[in-house]
Amino acid sequence: MSQLDLARLQFAMTSIYHFLFVPVTIGLSLLTALLQTAWYRGGQVAYLRLTRFFGTLLVINVAVGVVTGLVQEFQFGMDWSGYSRTVGDVFGAPLAMEGLAAFFLESTFLGLWIFGWDKLSQRVHLATIWAVAAGSALSALFIMAANSWMQHPVGYKVDPSTGRPQLDDVWALFTNPVFLRGYLHVLLAALVTGSMVMLSVSAWHLRKALRDDQGGGKGGAEDGKGTMAEAEVQGEGARDAAKEAASGFRLSARLSLFILVPALLFNMLVGSELGVTEGKYQPMKIAAAEAQWETCQPCSFSLFQIGGGNNDQTPTKVLEIPHLLSLLATNHWNGKVIGLNEVNSQYQQAYGPGDYVPNVFIQYWAMRVMAYFACLALLLGVWGLWLLRRERLTRSRWFLTAAVWAVVLPFLINTSGWLLTENGRQPWIVQGLQLTKDGVSSSVSTTEVAISIVAFFLLYAAMAVIAAVLMTRHTRKGTGPLHQDDQPAPEMTY
Repeated sequence: MSQLDLARLQFAMTSIYHFLFVPVTIGLSLLTALLQTAWYRGGQVAYLRLTRFFGTLLVINVAVGVVTGLVQEFQFGMDWSGYSRTVGDVFGAPLAMEGLAAFFLESTFLGLWIFGWDKLSQRVHLATIWAVAAGSALSALFIMAANSWMQHPVGYKVDPSTGRPQLDDVWALFTNPVFLRGYLHVLLAALVTGSMVMLSVSAWHLRKALRDDQGGGKGGAEDGKGTMAEAEVQGEGARDAAKEAASGFRLSARLSLFILVPALLFNMLVGSELGVTEGKYQPMKIAAAEAQWETCQPCSFSLFQIGGGNNDQTPTKVLEIPHLLSLLATNHWNGKVIGLNEVNSQYQQAYGPGDYVPNVFIQYWAMRVMAYFACLALLLGVWGLWLLRRERLTRSRWFLTAAVWAVVLPFLINTSGWLLTENGRQPWIVQGLQLTKDGVSSSVSTTEVAISIVAFFLLYAAMAVIAAVLMTRHTRKGTGPLHQDDQPAPEMTY
């Protein structure tokens, strides 16, 4: 593999790993804030215990996410100095805003929230967790502004003496049509991720409570230990504990379902509009997502195909839906979608000879993994709301089991979405301005990049084990027994 291939592999590895934690932070911080608000307004102890429980999961996630994010910053200078040197005057501005404003806001108030339980008034302490949620959303805003500029460069002029773009309209970054829809898409994806994590954890405890409730009275009698009276007492205790746990996690499951389903529905609409925007500014990306080599009007959407990669322009398409691609790409029933070959010819005339077609296989299947798993998550959410309405949520073993395993869905959806976004821009690192091959560091050897990949992989593997152990151990502990006197220590008042 060349230095370019290794540099791209390293960036893909670190970016995907980092984004496993980002949406959890954004989504779970908002959900934790909602739980604490419910406790502040109603005084129900269950909400306090849930706030502390999911807040601890949030803190563990943030700790790992911060470390993985720092690697992203260093990578621009290590592997992509050509890119940093050329577009740093533009790209550096939103990154600086993210670090100086959003990250410091989020980290400062997270510290106040962690250590301020018995030192701040309830109102001020509640404000700190909302500030954490705002800071995490603001951080995503600046990062998405930078990424959207790479997809559709705006608000810059080229310095004639250096040939480098310079930012001359900062507000253009935040009115970029790709940014407006892309940022909302990421926020909604974060809500979906946080809600699914909360639902999965809640379902695990509800299933455990259901199992204990159904089998709690059998242990003492079956193993022959203790008297019948002791077995009866133990059975009653297990059932009481199961009901107590279920009463708390039923509240978090309900909250997660109320957020999950609307967030998924809105995100599907926003994602569709984002596809139309990208079809206007990045037609190659949309054509590759359907493996559409020739221009069509109207265009069908294939649910599945065989072949269709970069060396196969005649794939076997299975289960085509007429007009759907036209509708998704143009918002018109008979809309025209320009094919890969035609777009490639246009780019060759505008930018010179070369192959401007991205990896079609990745584009095609990333689109479908994202869409199909999103539909699966939506069906699960609707199923849960139906059970909740019929007051059967805590007794449905099938749903609770499915919800536990469904925690992987949002991570697969998010990863596929980023593959669709970033791979579809190739071979450009900045659309129309700089090719990816021109952005790599000339002073870094292939061997050095390979060694750093191995080092990062081992570091990330160790961090993954630590994060998994901490989160799993905390999840299994649960919220503990709920007592009416379980309140924070007296706070200072102002």
